[in-house]
Amino acid sequence: MVMDIAWPMAAAVVAWWLGTGVILWLDRQGPVALRAGLVVWSLLLLMALYGARISMTATSSAHAYLGFFSAIAMWGWHELVFLSGRLTGPRRIAMSVGATGLERFKQAFAAVLWHELALVANAALLWLMQAQQPNHVALCTFGLLWCLRLVAKLNLFVGVPLVGAQYLPAHLQYMASYFQVAQVGWWYRLTLTLATAGWVALIWQTQGASAADFTGWVLLCTLFGLGILEMLIMVLPWPVQQLWGWMIRLPDPT
Repeated sequence: MVMDIAWPMAAAVVAWWLGTGVILWLDRQGPVALRAGLVVWSLLLLMALYGARISMTATSSAHAYLGFFSAIAMWGWHELVFLSGRLTGPRRIAMSVGATGLERFKQAFAAVLWHELALVANAALLWLMQAQQPNHVALCTFGLLWCLRLVAKLNLFVGVPLVGAQYLPAHLQYMASYFQVAQVGWWYRLTLTLATAGWVALIWQTQGASAADFTGWVLLCTLFGLGILEMLIMVLPWPVQQLWGWMIRLPDPT
């Protein structure tokens, strides 16, 4: 029983850590290496869509892993094309000085519009693929990542102590103007509370999962927990380079 939990937990942690690190590394390479990485990951995206479709056809540990890693690969493609600046939004300049309220939100939304629409399209495709199929791990993994990232973006917009602007690549430095450095407020406390409650509820549901579904539940629970860790990094002074320093080369502060 212990290994039934340990293996999917380890797999989720490694996928999260290694996948993020590779994306950060690729985005800091020269244009030729980055273009090659985008081509390779685009091919991987097609393979991931096929893998997700296969994973949906049966409930087993193998199908759960296939669905989970397929969704992670899809999400990695979206992250890479966003961080590379290929797919962001129609607004590619800093926020207007003095923008507040609705105007500030409209400008921030325009800065990431194409990225958000691509995520919607990917989720819709997975939803259509899921019809009449018994295994929901791929769809749930992508949906969970989407929800966690949306909450993170809103927290950066509303305001948190540590926005991580120093980790943005040079061509996306204008994005930092849409972040807000602020003390922990009601929105962050609410989202963290709801996320933690959802995580506990998901863990509780895992207790009653069948043997065929158990691996998928553990993968999702672990990913959810890692998402909460990313939320905590927004308020705790824990430099990201401690996790991905092997992939991040920060500019010389001088």
